[in-house]
Amino acid sequence: MAITLTENAAKQIRKQLARRGKGVALRVGVKKVGCSGFAYTFDYADDVRSGDQIFESWDANVVVDAASLPFLDGSRIDFVRQGLNDSFRFDNPNVDNTCGCGESFSLKEPAGA
Repeated sequence: MAITLTENAAKQIRKQLARRGKGVALRVGVKKVGCSGFAYTFDYADDVRSGDQIFESWDANVVVDAASLPFLDGSRIDFVRQGLNDSFRFDNPNVDNTCGCGESFSLKEPAGA
């Protein structure tokens, strides 16, 4: 299982943690919401909890809890700026469809299901 960062995402994580003055990583996960079923969550990780997995790219860390990891496995996280908006974006091979608003997504059926 793996999650990778682009160089832009890693720079942004390092910048946010430095500005905050503490933290070891960006914590990412998924939660059930929205019209398609799931949405990404983002928070600071001040520690690595039991069951968490930590991934490092470009000298920055991402922490994922065990429940979210199957939904995020193989993802690449980027940080993009579009006009006045900037955000982390997932390139997630597990996503089947996204809703019209772009806030939620559904997952592919597991092979053999």
